[in-house]
Amino acid sequence: MIPLKQLRRSLRSGLSLLPVLLLAGCDAAILNPKGQIGHDEKTLLITSVVLMLLVVIPVIVMTLAFAWRYRASNTTARYEPNWSHSTAIEVVVWSIPCMIILVLAVLTWRSSHALDPYKPLDSKVKPITIEAVALDWKWMFIYPEQGIATVNEIAFPVDTPLNFRITSDTVMNSFFIPHLGTQIYAMAGMETKLHLIANEPGDYFGLSANYSGHGFSKMGFTAHATDRAGFDAWVAKVKAAPKALDQAEFQILAANRNDKAPYPVTYYASVQDGMFKSLIHKYMMGKGQHMEGHDDHPASAAEPVAMCTSGDK
Repeated sequence: MIPLKQLRRSLRSGLSLLPVLLLAGCDAAILNPKGQIGHDEKTLLITSVVLMLLVVIPVIVMTLAFAWRYRASNTTARYEPNWSHSTAIEVVVWSIPCMIILVLAVLTWRSSHALDPYKPLDSKVKPITIEAVALDWKWMFIYPEQGIATVNEIAFPVDTPLNFRITSDTVMNSFFIPHLGTQIYAMAGMETKLHLIANEPGDYFGLSANYSGHGFSKMGFTAHATDRAGFDAWVAKVKAAPKALDQAEFQILAANRNDKAPYPVTYYASVQDGMFKSLIHKYMMGKGQHMEGHDDHPASAAEPVAMCTSGDK
C-alpha cells in the first residue's frame, strides 16, 4: 500500500503539471483560428467542454473526497449501513445533467445550421472558387475563374469568401485547413462543398485528415492568405509556369505515387476545360471510363450516392 505522505506528494506534483499540460495545447491550430468559421468552431468547442466539465469536475472531486473521508484509517467517519435513498441527491444527479444536455442540444441545433459547410458565407466581397482534388498522395487545386491549377499550394485574399468544390481521384480523403475551420470528406464520384474565409494574412498548413494509405501523412499543402495585390501577383506567377494541365498531364501527375516524401509544389499556367467535372463523371460510369464530351452535365447529389450504394465499386 502506498504511504499517505507519498500519495500526497504525488498528487501535488501531478496537479502542479496540469497547467503546463493545458497551456501546451494553446498553440494548436483549432485553438488559434484565423477565420470566422474557425472562431465560431472554437467558441462552440470551449462552450461544450465547459458545460461537460460541470459534471465531470464535481464527480472527480467527490470521488476523491469520499475516498479520503471514508478511508480505513478514519474511524470517526459516519457509518450508515442501512442508507438507501435521498430525494435531494436524486434531484441533483438527474436535473443538472438533463439541463446540460438540453443546453447542448440547443447549441448543436443552432451550430449545425450556422456552421453548415455547404452554406455560403454572407459577404459583399465576390467569393473565389477553388476546386480541390485528392490524389495519391497530394492535392491538386483548380482555379476555374483564373484558368490555372496548382499542386500542394493555394492562395487567396484575406476577407474573401472561399468556395471549395472537393472530390477525389483515389480513395476517400478529408480536406482540412485547421486554422480556418471545418474539414470535409473528398470522395470519388462525388462533389462536396466547403465555405471558408481567412480574416488574417498568413501561411496556413492544410492536410488530409483521413487515412488513405502509406503516403497520406505527406498530403500537406500550404494556404497563403494575402492581400489582393499579393494574390494577383501569385496568379501571375502561376500563369508564367511552363506547364499546362490537360488529360495527358493529369495522368502523369496521378500516376506519381511517391509515399516517401511530399510532392513538390507545381504550377500549371492553364487547365483543360471541364477537368474537375470529368474526374467526377468517370466514376459515375461505374467502370472508371472518362466521359468525353459530357462536361455540361453537372453531378447531382443523388447520382453519386446511388452509384456508391449500388455495389458497383
